[in-house]
Amino acid sequence: MSQPPAGRSRPGFPARLDAGGGPAAPRRAPAPMPASRLAPSGVGMDSAAVRAAMVRRLQAGGISHPAVVAAMLAVERHRFVDTALAPQAYEDTSLPIGLGQTISKPSVVARMIELICPRGAAPLGRVLEVGTGCGYQAAVLSRVAREVYSIERLRGLHDKARENLRPLRLPNVHLLFGDGMLGFAQGAPYAAIIAAAGGEDVPAAWVDQLAVGGRLVAPAVTSAGRQHLVVVDKTPTGIVRTELEAVHFVPLKSGIA
Repeated sequence: MSQPPAGRSRPGFPARLDAGGGPAAPRRAPAPMPASRLAPSGVGMDSAAVRAAMVRRLQAGGISHPAVVAAMLAVERHRFVDTALAPQAYEDTSLPIGLGQTISKPSVVARMIELICPRGAAPLGRVLEVGTGCGYQAAVLSRVAREVYSIERLRGLHDKARENLRPLRLPNVHLLFGDGMLGFAQGAPYAAIIAAAGGEDVPAAWVDQLAVGGRLVAPAVTSAGRQHLVVVDKTPTGIVRTELEAVHFVPLKSGIA
C-alpha cells in the first residue's frame, strides 16, 4: 500500500501543484451533503424533472447504485457546458468544453463511478480523478466519496473547473493543476482512482497510489488494439485486471499546458 511520507499532512482546498508552490494548509473534509439537500428545482434547464428523465434513461441502461443515481440527479450538468450547448446537456452525448477536450456522456460518467462504488450504503473514501475537465465528474464524485482529489494538466480547464465548482461550495473536492500521469502521491493511498483520458496502458504511478482493496477505472488500449474500459483491483495477493466494453476517450498526455 502506498503511504504518504511520514509527517506530511495531506493538502487542503484549494491544493495546487504549481512550480515552486506547496499545498495549502491541511483541513478535514466533511462527508458530502445528502443529495436530497442539494436537489435543484425550477423550470427549464433548472428543473429537476429534466435530470430525472435523464436518470430514468440511465437506470434503464443498467445504472442501479442508489448513491450514483442520487448524485446524477443532484448535479446540474448544464452548468458545466457553454450556454449554447445547454439544451443538449441532458442528452446522452459528450460535448466540447474547449481546448480539444470533452465532457463525457452521462452514461459513461455514471458507469465509471458505479464501478468504483462499494456495494451497500458505505461511501467511498478518498478518490483521485485524473482529468478534471470542466468539473462535472468531480461534482458527481463529491456526492459519493468522502474526499476527492481532481487533477488537470490544462491550465484553461483547471481555471474553468474552479469557476464552475465555486458556487457549489464542495469542501470535500480538492482541485490540482499538474501532470495527471504522475497521479498525486501526497494524497495517497486512494480507495479509488478514475481517469477521464486514455493511454496505451494504465500508468504505474496510479497503481502504486491505489490502496490495497482499492479499484482503478480508466480507458486504455488493450491487446486488441482498441480503447476499452479497464478495471484494476489491488488485492492483498496482487493486481487483478479486467477489460470491459470499448470506449472512446481523449488521449492521455503527460506534462502541463
